[in-house]
Amino acid sequence: MGFYDRHILPRLVTCCCGTKPVLKQRAKVVPKVKGRVLEIGMGAGHNLPYYDFNQVDSVIGLDPCETSWELAQPRVRAVPFEVEFMPGSAEDVPLEANSVDSVLLTFSLCTIPHPDRALAEARRVLKPEGKLVFCEHAQAPDENVARWQERINPIWKRLFGGCHLNRDIAGLIESGGFIMDEVDRMYLPNTPRIAAFNIWGCASAS
Repeated sequence: MGFYDRHILPRLVTCCCGTKPVLKQRAKVVPKVKGRVLEIGMGAGHNLPYYDFNQVDSVIGLDPCETSWELAQPRVRAVPFEVEFMPGSAEDVPLEANSVDSVLLTFSLCTIPHPDRALAEARRVLKPEGKLVFCEHAQAPDENVARWQERINPIWKRLFGGCHLNRDIAGLIESGGFIMDEVDRMYLPNTPRIAAFNIWGCASAS
């Protein structure tokens, strides 16, 4: 991992993931998780203040970047439940099957190199009654915006650590063996149009 990936990229991503529109999205979905939670792509811990402290027992934060975990420390110290950092890949989660009550994915499925494998792992570690809770930017439904996403995506991926502007998030989740329990979509305000289309909700394993 080079200097940019180790020192600059985590801070750039932390800044982008902490904008007001994005934080409002986090506030919509994070309180839906409960019990023992696996958060895939915890980053700098932006979700931690939005957990419902009354229904969360512990959080396992999976992330390949230890610099992000360092940036998360003030938020980790501010919550009353245990937060465990688990360095590693979403495509190979080092947890037993049927071991978590909730899997949380916020603005990370766009970056995971093999999202199909990550979703298979999410399904594996979830208990039968568990829920996948997600919020992601996605391929825009408007043809003109989608064309611009396609054009800019190669440069965007280089700048933002492999982040894709134009993934079909709903299609990936459903292809991964999940059934949508609830789903909403909108363009975020005060956000560049190419990165503004958001999809969020909850899903159960089929």
